[in-house]
Formats: sequence, structure tokens, C-alpha cells
Amino acid sequence: MKRLLITGASGFLGWNLCRTAVVHFGKSTEIIGLAHSHLFEIPHVKVMSADIRDHRRLESLLSTIRPQAILHTAAISQPNDCQEDPEGSVELNVGVPVFLAQWCSTHEVSFVFTSTDQVFDGAHAPYTEDSPLYPVNVYGEQKAAAEKAILQIHPQSAVCRLPLMFGDPGPAGKSFMQPWVDSLQKGRELRLFTDEFRTPVDAGSASKGLLLALEKAQGIIHLGGRERISRYNFGMLLAKILGYGKHLILPLLQKDIPMSAPRPADVSMDSSKAYSLGYNPLSIRSALEKILKPTAAAKKKLIETSKARIFHCLPCAAVILKPDPEKKSSCLPGALCFSEI
Repeated sequence: MKRLLITGASGFLGWNLCRTAVVHFGKSTEIIGLAHSHLFEIPHVKVMSADIRDHRRLESLLSTIRPQAILHTAAISQPNDCQEDPEGSVELNVGVPVFLAQWCSTHEVSFVFTSTDQVFDGAHAPYTEDSPLYPVNVYGEQKAAAEKAILQIHPQSAVCRLPLMFGDPGPAGKSFMQPWVDSLQKGRELRLFTDEFRTPVDAGSASKGLLLALEKAQGIIHLGGRERISRYNFGMLLAKILGYGKHLILPLLQKDIPMSAPRPADVSMDSSKAYSLGYNPLSIRSALEKILKPTAAAKKKLIETSKARIFHCLPCAAVILKPDPEKKSSCLPGALCFSEI
């Protein structure tokens, strides 16, 4: 039986990738996931604890497992974290992937490395695999350095640049989308950038793309979504699918929010190369509808099955059961709170 090793199994992408790999390979391949701080069961995946920053122990573990392929998803992927602690993030973002590439080269093992759209400056989109790299933050610099070293050491590796991702949250890792959904459910406003553009993809599609790259790609390949969209418009679509008012989504500019890490304005990627190999990511709407179907259904059921009259809070759009008609709004003092729906 073949063995596939996935690092970062407790993270958002790693958890989704483990589940996708189980379906993709079936019983023909043993899937082994490495996790550091969070251990939990993933059906049909052998999850092991490992601090992969310890090269000696990692080498011993690799010699024991003897995988035929390694998909490396573990990283410190928050740009602000890398900007604030470059020394603390460089080992996981550069040292470990370079070590893994060397080990894979020595042992003739397939290697897939997950990189990022943050290697670009955001001024010349859309970006192809051949576009020059000009990262504007530490995270992008670290990923660019890892890319270069990996391809020098193990040219047969697949270096997969991934965009902003969203999808089902794992037990320990979640995407940017989950806090947005939580805010909407609580009737809270979301202030989102109108001047930051990406080509987002759902984690399920990205995972399928990574497995496709393992089987068919060498060198750099982009696994972006098909649509260029701002965070603001993504939020508007999210609210619409969930059935919340668009008044909860407010526009914001990057300059209005101080951040440790500079953010490129437009890192939209051209993924035509991957499409030609069979990569077929879901549209943003289709992916959101698939992911959010249980959430939207639960809200609909609440309204349909309740024997009480159902009301909306006018300022925040929260669903309210059995309101006091005389009560004023708590979220917007002085305003009438309720409107029957």
C-alpha cells in the first residue's frame, strides 16, 4: 500500500486535504497526517503528533513512515504574525519545507509545497506562474524564498500557489469566512475592504487541485479560483446566500485599518495552466451554497416551524421570537426595534 504524508493536518487546509485524499485514493493509499498542537480523529487517516521544526526527529519519523509522497501544508500563514515575528515564523515557513524538499530529493519521493498569492506586489494582476515575484510583506518573502530553494533542491516538486481560501472549518482550523458568518448571525455589521482583490477558492477545490498537482504537475502552478472579487463583494454575496440584509456589509479601505503587514491590493491569479490539467474549482456562489446549506436551512426551519410570530430587528436584522411591541432597539437607541416578517 502506498503512503501519503500530509503535514499541518490540524490546520484548515490540511484537515480538508486529508478528507479529500481519503475519498480520492480510497483504500489504495494510507493517509498519514502530522499535527503539532491539536490532535483529533480524522476518519481513515492516521494522525500523528510531531513538531516538524525539529529536523532530527522529523527525519527519524520520515524514515519510519517511508512515504511515497509528501504534501506540505503546515505554515504560519497569517501575514501579521510573520511581520511581527519574522524570526519565529521563518523556520516553519522556510526551514522546514526546504528540509523536506532535500529529504524527498534524496529518497526520490514526490513533494508538493503550498505557497501563496502573497509573493506578488499586487500592482500587475492577473499573475501567471512566470510573473516576477515582488512580495510586500514578510510572509510573502518567506514563501518566495522557500519556493526558490525547493525548486533548486528538488526540481520535480510541485509548488502550488494558493489564493484566499474558504470552506468547512475543521476542529481546530477555520477560514476567514467563519467569523463573518458568526457576525451576520448575531446581526453585527461587517466592514470589508473594497480595494483588496483576490481569486478565492474553496478548500475542497483547492485540495483536489493539490492532489492533481501531485499526479500531474512539476514546478510552479497556480490553484486560484475563476473569479476576481473584493472582500466587500464576497461579504455581500455571503449575506445574500444566508438571507441577511446587505446593510450589514459596510465598505472599507485598506488605509483605514492599521495592520502590521502591508497587503498587496490585487493578487488575482491566472490559473489557466491548472485548468488545462483538469483543475475545475467551484464558482464562489456554488461553493458558498454548498458549504452554507445547513446554516441557511436551519434559519429557514426556525422561521417555518415556530408557532410564534417572527420579527426582524430593524437596525441589525436579527431574527426575534415573541418581541415586546413596546420595546425599543437595544442596538440602535431611539429606533423602533421590530418589523414582522
